[in-house]
Amino acid sequence: MDFDQLETFLEVARHNSFSRAAEKRFRTQPAISSQIRALEEEVGARLFDRSGGKVGLTGAGKVFQQYAEQALQARKGMIVTVAELERVPRGEIVVGANEGTCLHILPEVFAEFKKLYPDVAVQISRLERAKILESIIDNSVDFGVVSTPVDDKRLTVVNIHRDELVIIAPPNHPLSRLTRASIADAARFPVLLPKLGRTRDALENLFHERGLKPKISMELDSSELLKRFVAADVGVGFIARSNVIEDVQAGVLAAVPLADASVRRDLALVFRKDKALGRAALAFIDVAVKLKPGVASQA
Repeated sequence: MDFDQLETFLEVARHNSFSRAAEKRFRTQPAISSQIRALEEEVGARLFDRSGGKVGLTGAGKVFQQYAEQALQARKGMIVTVAELERVPRGEIVVGANEGTCLHILPEVFAEFKKLYPDVAVQISRLERAKILESIIDNSVDFGVVSTPVDDKRLTVVNIHRDELVIIAPPNHPLSRLTRASIADAARFPVLLPKLGRTRDALENLFHERGLKPKISMELDSSELLKRFVAADVGVGFIARSNVIEDVQAGVLAAVPLADASVRRDLALVFRKDKALGRAALAFIDVAVKLKPGVASQA
């Protein structure tokens, strides 16, 4: 039994799928199955129930899962502790964030961090908000970057970025000539909205409060797709200001501040309260806070 087998076991347990675990581990499905069989032979019990075309943990598998998680956590703690003796941040940090954050917020943070601490490996998992919080709890990521507020009492929240929604439109659009525009101004045109999430909820509340029924042209699950369709004049949209800085500078889009509402979209670095933070993790928090405004923490 080795750590690689334990990581494979936890990946299968996390997704209830051998094929999904193979994708995550960059292995073939037969290789994943072979590792699980070897584990089952060593412990003398079936760890997964594969009947009925579904994969699920057996009773023995649930017990084994607890020990596997503890073993990997102990390994990570050992590596960090030994590295601490040299007083040089080492090891690996895994950060979960959504598409827009990965593209527009984190590159600057990661670049500065790697410049200061080149011996620390940084891995990014691109996930949606609910999955990020779930991954923090199950320890498959060390940190998550999500919009605030975060209400889970098991988590520590460190604000790292302040942002607000703006209206986006093509440069030749009537709205682009305005210095500020109201929600009603935007609702006169076809609107592109995110399919789900806090931004969608906030916008629907604003439309409802003002008695507006916008014509929704498209619902998209990607901020980058939303920008591309707005640029193609399919409709106007709403997005965090930081996500369109480069597009505005390139003359691809116009960003118009809201005249009658302020929709904040603040981001925070989130991690488990009970997590033992090594020197690398503490250094990462320090870099993220220094580079972005908003450093209040929520215990």
